[in-house]
Amino acid sequence: MATVEGSCSALEPYALRVLGDSMEPEFADGCVVIVDPGYAPKNGGYVVVEYAGDVFFRQLVYDGERRFLKPLNPKYGSFELTPPYTIRGGVVQRVGRRRAERKHYE
Repeated sequence: MATVEGSCSALEPYALRVLGDSMEPEFADGCVVIVDPGYAPKNGGYVVVEYAGDVFFRQLVYDGERRFLKPLNPKYGSFELTPPYTIRGGVVQRVGRRRAERKHYE
């Protein structure tokens, strides 16, 4: 995922374009998602995480005290989040040209 530097406040929602197929079928390569930096991470939520020098868009999965980042595409594997990492926000909307392509997430 890549961001565009701009004049947005650190707490304002922003848009990102999904790169790759790791989150298919829910989020296709090239689709646009809206990320809310004020999102409170929760089990099963879709998050943008800075970890190990990279940025990931994955589903956050809790297993007791452990946290995992899970891709939706079974071709890719999940991995455990171990500190340090920074959750940059949660995906609250998938944007689309047609109404049927749009979806809101909690």
